[in-house]
Amino acid sequence: MNMRVEIREPVLELRPEWAAAPRRRIGLVRRSVRALSFGRLCFGGRIDDAGRLPRYALMAFLGVAALWVPVVAYLQLAPVRYTSSVSLILPGSGASNSISLSDIGQASSYANSPYASPSLSPTVTYKRLLGSQRVLAAAAGRLGEEAALDEPRVRLVDQTGLVIFETRGAAPEDAQARARALTAAFLAELETLRRDEQTRRANSAHTAIAEYEDAVAAIRREITALQRTSGLSSPEQYAEIVRDREALAARLRDLDAAFQQTRSRVATLEAVLGIDARVAASALKLHADPEFRTLASAMSAAAAELAAARGEYGEQHPVLVQARDHYRGTIGRMEARAAALTGIASGRLAGKVDLGADGERASLLSDLVRLVAERDGLAEQRAVLTQKLEAADTRVAELMEAAARLDDLRRDYQVAEAVFASALARVDTSKADLFASYPLVQVLEGASLPDSPSSPQKLIAIAAGLAGTLCLLFALALAWLRKPVIDWLIRKVATA
Repeated sequence: MNMRVEIREPVLELRPEWAAAPRRRIGLVRRSVRALSFGRLCFGGRIDDAGRLPRYALMAFLGVAALWVPVVAYLQLAPVRYTSSVSLILPGSGASNSISLSDIGQASSYANSPYASPSLSPTVTYKRLLGSQRVLAAAAGRLGEEAALDEPRVRLVDQTGLVIFETRGAAPEDAQARARALTAAFLAELETLRRDEQTRRANSAHTAIAEYEDAVAAIRREITALQRTSGLSSPEQYAEIVRDREALAARLRDLDAAFQQTRSRVATLEAVLGIDARVAASALKLHADPEFRTLASAMSAAAAELAAARGEYGEQHPVLVQARDHYRGTIGRMEARAAALTGIASGRLAGKVDLGADGERASLLSDLVRLVAERDGLAEQRAVLTQKLEAADTRVAELMEAAARLDDLRRDYQVAEAVFASALARVDTSKADLFASYPLVQVLEGASLPDSPSSPQKLIAIAAGLAGTLCLLFALALAWLRKPVIDWLIRKVATA
């Protein structure tokens, strides 16, 4: 099948002022290299112009040489290096502990998960620590080298706690030794940082504990001074004093009621018997005397004889007069005996003491005397309890302010003591948590022993050279064909 290719020249529209100008044939004229213009360099020449071939060949040779000389030099001159890798892992969970101190307080410590905070990443921190000069110098010291090791290549695995770093050496054993030394230096540096943190925290805690201890001692001194001046040892003692005062007041009320009741009974008996309690006591004392009772019997007989004589004889009859005198003599002796026994004048006893009282009247007299004794006893107790209650009221009023102040000081002391004890417990518990700021790290895979060199990488170097060569040739081909491409673009623009 024959195909006919027709190449048309581009049609250009000329302005009216150019129409009268003589037409010239536009063609490509070969010139020297010095005469090349900027337009010629940009637009290029014909595809079938073989005169451009030497220049393109020279450019291709220079470009290929510029690409392959470094590749060959790298393959021939680069030292052989071996790579050993170590895998570290950070556990993802935290640790917590709590201590409860009975009647004092509670102390607890909690170590968050290393991944709990979105703004901090322990893996990134450890990556920077692996590349720090302190760790590299410590690792070099372990190997007996003066200069610090080269910074290792550290790689973090996303969404995990893995940290992988690689070290290089001239031999497999050298690379492995460097990896082991760097691992040991890294772990030792972590321990140093943790101890330094614990020391700083302990120093800060000891300062705070000293302040807490001073606060507790100051409150204790104030409590002691208040106890010494007031005589009150505790708020419970004041509460006991108040309770005793209330019990004393209740007892006084009961005693006052009993006193009022006894006094009413005494008044009733005195009104019934017509004598007071002292006379009633005297009458009972008289009737308890044998001589007085004998005289009372004689007085009764004399009274009977006098009554019989009055019935038989006149007032002036000697028998009646003798009976009257005998009766009066007996009365006189009884009154004298009564005055001797009671100490009361006979005139005061006359008409008040029933010299012949016996039976129910004697029982009532006994009740009166007993009630009077009870009344007097209750009155004495009432007076004593009244004095005690007044003293208790005075003491309660005096100790009220001191008890309130002592209660406040005691509460402050308990709070200060709880804070002090909790601070001591926190110091002890924080010593057990070594991974608060620097999480625990474990060696997942130890330093590997490489079986093949990692540098120079021949395949990668050759592939890079080939890729560069292909790109260079493709660029030269585009430069050779740029004239038709530019013309096609001009036609597209003109037709658009």
